[in-house]
Amino acid sequence: MMARASELRGRRPRMDTAGGARDRDRFGRATEWIARAMGTPWFLIGLTLFCVAWMAWNSLMPEQWRFDSAALGFTALTLMLSLQASYAAPLILLAQNRQDDRDRVAMEQDRQRAERNLADTEYLAREIVALRMALTEVEERIVSRDALREELRALLERLDERDAERGGERGGEPRATAGDA
Repeated sequence: MMARASELRGRRPRMDTAGGARDRDRFGRATEWIARAMGTPWFLIGLTLFCVAWMAWNSLMPEQWRFDSAALGFTALTLMLSLQASYAAPLILLAQNRQDDRDRVAMEQDRQRAERNLADTEYLAREIVALRMALTEVEERIVSRDALREELRALLERLDERDAERGGERGGEPRATAGDA
């Protein structure tokens, strides 16, 4: 059973891209954290205190306790600060590039969202126009029916008057009115 598990492990497809992407993302997050930390007032205060303590130690302590000579211009301190600066600039640039990538993705998502909103708005505007046209048509039908009823009433009244003038040939039965129809 153990041999088979190791065989399966050996045959499993490699996911280099996923692992590599995960490692790059972890590295990117670390560079952003470092860049953010270096951009704080606390970092500047800490670095200043560190340099003051370094120079004070190497200037005021007994000669046997000193490890960086003030006479040589604090060579070790200068080397450490140069090394820190040489790493800080690329880390800041990496963090800035990641932020640019995030901004680009966010802009693309905003553009797509705006396009969807525009399409939805245009669709709703077309639907409102269609509803207005349908309402106008319904109103016209209602007005037409009312006009037809009035016309029918007027015609029935004229027929009733004509029948009354002839002497009621129909036997006195009243005609149906437009409201009865």
